[in-house]
Amino acid sequence: MCGIVGYIGEQQASPIILEGLKKLEYRGYDSAGIASLDNGSSVIRRSQGKLVNLENILRDQPLTGKVGIGHTRWATHGKPSEINAHPHKAGSIIIVHNGIIENYLQLKDQLKQLGHTFKSETDTEVIAHLIEESLKTEADFEQAVRTSLLQLRGAYAVCILNDKEPGVLIAAKLGSPMVVGLGEKEFFVASDIPAILAYTREMVFMEDGEFVIFRSGTAVFSTIAGNSIDKKARHIDWSPMMAEKGGFRHFMLKEIHEQPRAVRDTIAGRLLELDGDVYLENLQFSDRQLAAVKRIIIIACGTSWHAALVGKFYIEGLCRIPVEVDIASEFRYRNPVVDENTLAIVISQSGETADTLAALREAKSRGALNIAICNVVDSSIARESSGVIYTHAGPEIGVASTKAFVTQLTALYLFTIRLGRANCTIDVLHGQRMIAALKKIPGLIEEALRLNDKVEKIAKKYMNARDFLYLGRGKNFPIALEGALKLKEISYIHAEGYPAGEMKHGPIALIDENVPVVVLVPKGNSYEKTISNMEEVITRGGRVIAVCSTGDEEVKKRAETTIEIPNLDEDLDPLLLSVPLQLLSYHISVLKGTDVDQPRNLAKSVTVE
Repeated sequence: MCGIVGYIGEQQASPIILEGLKKLEYRGYDSAGIASLDNGSSVIRRSQGKLVNLENILRDQPLTGKVGIGHTRWATHGKPSEINAHPHKAGSIIIVHNGIIENYLQLKDQLKQLGHTFKSETDTEVIAHLIEESLKTEADFEQAVRTSLLQLRGAYAVCILNDKEPGVLIAAKLGSPMVVGLGEKEFFVASDIPAILAYTREMVFMEDGEFVIFRSGTAVFSTIAGNSIDKKARHIDWSPMMAEKGGFRHFMLKEIHEQPRAVRDTIAGRLLELDGDVYLENLQFSDRQLAAVKRIIIIACGTSWHAALVGKFYIEGLCRIPVEVDIASEFRYRNPVVDENTLAIVISQSGETADTLAALREAKSRGALNIAICNVVDSSIARESSGVIYTHAGPEIGVASTKAFVTQLTALYLFTIRLGRANCTIDVLHGQRMIAALKKIPGLIEEALRLNDKVEKIAKKYMNARDFLYLGRGKNFPIALEGALKLKEISYIHAEGYPAGEMKHGPIALIDENVPVVVLVPKGNSYEKTISNMEEVITRGGRVIAVCSTGDEEVKKRAETTIEIPNLDEDLDPLLLSVPLQLLSYHISVLKGTDVDQPRNLAKSVTVE
């Protein structure tokens, strides 16, 4: 989820690009860079860290030129560093890229055999070398770019320059966002509207598989394959703040709606469909090492702990290895039993959570094999772990975690497949079925997001309640905990999550007509039992909001309110159930007038114990 900006026109490009990158820094902030062309010669300035570091370099070493491209990076391939910062250059080709190239290792090996030398660890540099190689056989720059892009698998939005054609800028997209701004004898390209809103409000939104070349004061749109297309501009009347949030009212709502993209990016390049297996690029453990694991401890805090609880159900149910789930702040103070046959999995969105980092160090000191699930490349936890499964949620600005949580669940499911294949508890056919189901999840999350308007109406109905209960069974119990946490975090309403079967052991005493009870009751192994628990609530006057499978008439005739989610493999229900619960918390919070993105007393990353 990086940010890219391009400019070609009559003004100096560098100041425009820098201002655009400032508006996109929420999309990535571990490094940044700008390239400009002037008199047939390109100059690149790059820096690690926040954008202010690049700004300071440009103050001392300014760039000149009326065409340029820039980038602010959220690392995926390659740790945050100046050498991995964009733009990247190969020969005369300069490129910035947002997305993930799935077949970059294969292409990189081919290019090395042809004599190419790589400077960075990124997948992006491969594209530049591929175009450079294509220029040896293609008639011109434009065709070389088309030929190269057609060889890529994955997702990308790219802006490309060529030293030898200083009056040309090329851009293309497949699976990553890109918008073109139209000005007077000038054009702007960006991965999001805020970057260019100060310069133009006439925008062309590019679709997947589209290509645009800017030269001689014109913009010519086509497909990547070369078929001409007619694009219409749209006038944007958003305020600058609204534009930064993609037109959404809050970052949290924007991030809820980014979940299909986040899951797609997290599974991209990792699914070995024919083998019924997955490839986890930063998890360099042999099958023999994984098969030797006799016990697993998953360690996390807050929302990540809820993901860990779901992971326990995945691993125990499918890999038949005993799993404990520990709260990181408690782990090292209880003298845990850990040895060389124990695998410790730590989960942290930021990779800087102090308690989780301390727990990782404790597990390592006792000889445990260790893995991190993390969203931030080269964070402290990622650096100190023996292996890492990176989620590709992109920066999460809202304090209440949404897309990071769903991608953590995705990462745990991927790891379960890899572990099960290694210890032979998941065979090829089973692995293939699991992968086929996982591939459907982004589209089904998109379907679940269409419930937004309905959930908003439900929120109006229940917003004045002082207490909520959330009930679930099996792997849906942690989602009940997460739903309750979301409501507490941002609306300040007291909410508790319980295993549905535990209601009669005490919590049922709280039930009356003033307590909404959210019951997670999708079709599956525990469906009938959960229906019985729901009846217990209804009998005592509780107001049931049931989240059920689409078309479930049994639940509809019992519950006061129903929210229907798409049907799928029940192992993946937690990913779909999370969406309406996030939306419910969000809309109740908005109606109550709380600060959704920055709730009181909370911070995004807890870096103190």
